[in-house]
Amino acid sequence: MTDMEHKPVSRRDLFRIVLVTAGASIAGRAPAQQKIAPNLVQYQDQPKGDQHCDLCQHFVAPGTCKIVDGPIKPGGWCVAFAPKPK
Repeated sequence: MTDMEHKPVSRRDLFRIVLVTAGASIAGRAPAQQKIAPNLVQYQDQPKGDQHCDLCQHFVAPGTCKIVDGPIKPGGWCVAFAPKPK
């Protein structure tokens, strides 16, 4: 099988996927989400103007992010910056 060919999904596998997704939704949890590599969102350790991580809704104190992988500095910045709601 080459990279361009896709293995068809069986009905059984499709049913399993639907059940797991529905179960996670009912339980109030989404399936685990992969975080984005810092270089893909142009993460930098310095702020960009008045935008910096500790003012972003994705920032989790003291030094992580909900969507960017790895350690995050409060004074850092990336293109995913979204200001915290006021």
